[in-house]
Amino acid sequence: MDMSNSTPLATEGSTKFTRQVAALCWRMHKGKVQVLLITSRETGRWVIPKGWPMDGMSAASAAAQEAWEEAGVQGVVGDLALGQFVYDKILPAKALRCAVEVFPLRVKELKSKFPEAKERRRAWHRASEAADLVAEPDLRDLMALIGRQPQILQSVPTA
Repeated sequence: MDMSNSTPLATEGSTKFTRQVAALCWRMHKGKVQVLLITSRETGRWVIPKGWPMDGMSAASAAAQEAWEEAGVQGVVGDLALGQFVYDKILPAKALRCAVEVFPLRVKELKSKFPEAKERRRAWHRASEAADLVAEPDLRDLMALIGRQPQILQSVPTA
């Protein structure tokens, strides 16, 4: 795991946040927004593809790269974040408090062969259902909002 490009995003009181990026992978299915969730490698809980910013790439492009590596997603990424969420990333020597910028990625294709295919499961869920499956409160709120107002996804400019 290369954290060389991870920079503190913000501080709140004495808490420093390390920046990460994520892709909220979505599609329209029978007139409803569906969100792609994947399992984390360590705990198997439902998450969205996320990782560290990458040198030479915009945050949106790095989020799209994470979606490819972790979920086999190819599509069109929005260049404005939908929001962010905070979580604790547990590393062998310490825990990092991460602030994760979430970029919308409209899925055009799902590949069966991708870098982490043998390490994760993936599943489509209605946005409101996905909100009930993720652990992070801010991510849950973002997905619930998308479930109520799906037009938010389509109004984001693409990279």
